[in-house]
Amino acid sequence: MKWILVIALVAFAGWLLVACSKDENASPNQTLAEYVDLDRFMGTWYVHGYTPTPLDKNAYNATETYELEEDGKIQTTYRFQKGGFDGKWKTMTPRGWVHDTQTNAEWRMRFFGLFTSPYYILYVSPDYKETVIGHPDKDLAWIMTRSANLGDRDYERLLLELAKRDYEMAKVVRVPHSAD
Repeated sequence: MKWILVIALVAFAGWLLVACSKDENASPNQTLAEYVDLDRFMGTWYVHGYTPTPLDKNAYNATETYELEEDGKIQTTYRFQKGGFDGKWKTMTPRGWVHDTQTNAEWRMRFFGLFTSPYYILYVSPDYKETVIGHPDKDLAWIMTRSANLGDRDYERLLLELAKRDYEMAKVVRVPHSAD
Protein backbone atom coordinates (compact mmCIF):
# COMPACT_ATOMS: atom_id res chain seq x y z
CA MET A 1 0.00 0.00 0.00
CA LYS A 2 2.82 2.43 0.87
CA TRP A 3 4.55 1.90 -2.46
CA ILE A 4 1.35 2.78 -4.33
CA LEU A 5 1.14 6.05 -2.42
CA VAL A 6 4.81 6.81 -3.15
CA ILE A 7 4.34 6.10 -6.87
CA ALA A 8 1.20 8.26 -6.94
CA LEU A 9 2.98 11.14 -5.18
CA VAL A 10 5.98 10.95 -7.51
CA ALA A 11 3.72 10.87 -10.58
CA PHE A 12 1.69 13.82 -9.28
CA ALA A 13 4.85 15.81 -8.46
CA GLY A 14 6.11 15.18 -12.00
CA TRP A 15 2.81 16.32 -13.51
CA LEU A 16 2.76 19.41 -11.29
CA LEU A 17 6.34 20.25 -12.19
CA VAL A 18 5.60 20.10 -15.91
CA ALA A 19 2.21 21.85 -15.67
CA CYS A 20 3.35 24.75 -13.55
CA SER A 21 6.90 25.41 -14.65
CA LYS A 22 6.82 25.16 -18.41
CA ASP A 23 6.02 28.85 -18.85
CA GLU A 24 8.18 30.19 -16.01
CA ASN A 25 9.96 32.67 -18.26
CA ALA A 26 7.08 33.36 -20.63
CA SER A 27 6.05 36.93 -21.09
CA PRO A 28 2.37 37.64 -20.62
CA ASN A 29 0.28 37.44 -23.77
CA GLN A 30 -2.79 38.71 -21.98
CA THR A 31 -3.92 41.83 -20.25
CA LEU A 32 -2.56 42.11 -16.73
CA ALA A 33 -3.48 44.68 -14.12
CA GLU A 34 -1.99 48.03 -15.10
CA TYR A 35 -0.24 48.44 -11.74
CA VAL A 36 -0.43 46.68 -8.36
CA ASP A 37 0.36 48.57 -5.16
CA LEU A 38 2.01 45.75 -3.20
CA ASP A 39 1.32 47.25 0.23
CA ARG A 40 -2.40 47.49 -0.54
CA PHE A 41 -2.47 44.01 -2.11
CA MET A 42 -0.99 42.30 0.96
CA GLY A 43 -3.30 40.69 3.51
CA THR A 44 -6.01 38.07 3.39
CA TRP A 45 -8.17 37.35 0.35
CA TYR A 46 -11.15 34.98 0.30
CA VAL A 47 -11.04 32.62 -2.67
CA HIS A 48 -14.50 32.49 -4.29
CA GLY A 49 -13.64 30.82 -7.58
CA TYR A 50 -10.70 28.69 -8.61
CA THR A 51 -9.47 25.98 -10.90
CA PRO A 52 -9.05 22.93 -8.67
CA THR A 53 -5.84 20.91 -8.73
CA PRO A 54 -5.40 17.47 -7.18
CA LEU A 55 -3.98 19.20 -4.09
CA ASP A 56 -6.94 21.50 -3.43
CA LYS A 57 -9.89 19.72 -5.02
CA ASN A 58 -13.16 20.25 -3.06
CA ALA A 59 -11.94 23.30 -1.13
CA TYR A 60 -14.22 25.09 1.33
CA ASN A 61 -13.56 28.35 3.19
CA ALA A 62 -10.43 28.97 1.12
CA THR A 63 -8.26 32.00 1.83
CA GLU A 64 -4.95 33.24 0.48
CA THR A 65 -2.83 35.57 2.62
CA TYR A 66 0.17 37.54 1.36
CA GLU A 67 2.87 39.08 3.54
CA LEU A 68 5.64 41.21 2.04
CA GLU A 69 8.92 40.35 3.74
CA GLU A 70 11.89 42.69 4.22
CA ASP A 71 13.84 40.93 1.45
CA GLY A 72 11.04 41.63 -1.05
CA LYS A 73 9.79 38.03 -1.08
CA ILE A 74 6.08 37.40 -0.59
CA GLN A 75 5.15 34.78 1.98
CA THR A 76 1.89 33.19 0.92
CA THR A 77 -0.45 31.09 3.03
CA TYR A 78 -3.24 29.22 1.22
CA ARG A 79 -5.73 27.62 3.64
CA PHE A 80 -8.89 25.65 3.01
CA GLN A 81 -11.05 22.92 4.45
CA LYS A 82 -10.94 19.72 2.42
CA GLY A 83 -14.29 18.31 1.32
CA GLY A 84 -16.71 20.32 3.44
CA PHE A 85 -17.28 22.86 6.19
CA ASP A 86 -16.31 20.20 8.74
CA GLY A 87 -13.32 19.04 6.71
CA LYS A 88 -9.74 19.02 7.88
CA TRP A 89 -7.83 22.28 7.37
CA LYS A 90 -5.08 22.13 4.76
CA THR A 91 -2.34 24.75 4.43
CA MET A 92 0.18 25.45 1.68
CA THR A 93 2.90 28.09 2.01
CA PRO A 94 4.55 28.96 -1.31
CA ARG A 95 6.92 31.92 -1.47
CA GLY A 96 6.64 34.46 -4.23
CA TRP A 97 8.42 37.44 -5.67
CA VAL A 98 7.60 40.17 -8.14
CA HIS A 99 8.90 39.27 -11.59
CA ASP A 100 7.81 42.47 -13.38
CA THR A 101 8.68 45.41 -11.11
CA GLN A 102 7.24 47.95 -13.57
CA THR A 103 3.66 46.83 -12.86
CA ASN A 104 4.04 44.41 -9.90
CA ALA A 105 1.34 42.36 -11.67
CA GLU A 106 3.53 39.43 -12.73
CA TRP A 107 4.89 37.26 -9.94
CA ARG A 108 6.60 33.93 -9.60
CA MET A 109 5.60 31.43 -6.91
CA ARG A 110 7.83 28.65 -5.62
CA PHE A 111 6.01 25.56 -4.39
CA PHE A 112 7.49 22.98 -2.03
CA GLY A 113 10.92 24.47 -2.75
CA LEU A 114 10.93 22.43 -5.96
CA PHE A 115 9.43 24.40 -8.81
CA THR A 116 8.41 27.88 -9.80
CA SER A 117 5.22 28.96 -11.52
CA PRO A 118 4.06 32.26 -13.07
CA TYR A 119 1.33 34.10 -11.21
CA TYR A 120 -0.49 36.90 -13.04
CA ILE A 121 -2.62 39.53 -11.33
CA LEU A 122 -5.10 40.08 -14.14
CA TYR A 123 -7.39 42.50 -12.34
CA VAL A 124 -7.51 44.33 -9.03
CA SER A 125 -10.32 46.73 -8.20
CA PRO A 126 -9.41 50.37 -7.45
CA ASP A 127 -10.32 49.84 -3.77
CA TYR A 128 -8.28 46.59 -3.56
CA LYS A 129 -11.33 44.59 -2.46
CA GLU A 130 -11.48 42.29 -5.52
CA THR A 131 -8.85 40.55 -7.59
CA VAL A 132 -8.59 37.98 -10.38
CA ILE A 133 -5.44 35.90 -10.74
CA GLY A 134 -4.36 33.68 -13.63
CA HIS A 135 -1.67 31.47 -15.10
CA PRO A 136 -0.24 32.10 -18.59
CA ASP A 137 -1.61 28.83 -19.96
CA LYS A 138 -5.08 30.14 -19.04
CA ASP A 139 -5.89 26.82 -17.41
CA LEU A 140 -5.60 27.99 -13.77
CA ALA A 141 -7.44 30.96 -12.27
CA TRP A 142 -8.61 32.41 -8.96
CA ILE A 143 -11.32 34.93 -8.07
CA MET A 144 -10.78 36.54 -4.67
CA THR A 145 -12.24 39.29 -2.52
CA ARG A 146 -11.56 40.75 0.91
CA SER A 147 -14.92 39.45 2.17
CA ALA A 148 -16.16 35.92 2.80
CA ASN A 149 -19.44 36.98 1.17
CA LEU A 150 -19.76 37.50 -2.58
CA GLY A 151 -23.12 37.76 -4.31
CA ASP A 152 -23.88 35.93 -7.54
CA ARG A 153 -23.96 39.13 -9.61
CA ASP A 154 -20.49 40.20 -8.39
CA TYR A 155 -19.12 36.69 -8.88
CA GLU A 156 -20.38 36.66 -12.48
CA ARG A 157 -18.85 40.11 -13.07
CA LEU A 158 -15.46 38.83 -11.86
CA LEU A 159 -15.81 35.70 -14.01
CA LEU A 160 -16.13 38.05 -16.98
CA GLU A 161 -12.60 39.32 -16.23
CA LEU A 162 -11.40 35.78 -16.97
CA ALA A 163 -13.67 35.34 -19.98
CA LYS A 164 -12.36 38.58 -21.53
CA ARG A 165 -8.89 37.02 -21.39
CA ASP A 166 -9.99 33.68 -22.90
CA TYR A 167 -9.55 31.56 -19.76
CA GLU A 168 -11.02 28.06 -19.61
CA MET A 169 -14.24 29.01 -17.85
CA ALA A 170 -15.62 25.47 -17.64
CA LYS A 171 -12.88 24.57 -15.16
CA VAL A 172 -13.56 27.40 -12.70
CA VAL A 173 -15.44 26.21 -9.60
CA ARG A 174 -17.14 28.32 -6.95
CA VAL A 175 -15.72 27.95 -3.44
CA PRO A 176 -18.31 27.71 -0.65
CA HIS A 177 -17.71 29.83 2.46
CA SER A 178 -19.49 29.26 5.77
CA ALA A 179 -20.31 33.00 5.88
CA ASP A 180 -22.33 32.63 2.61
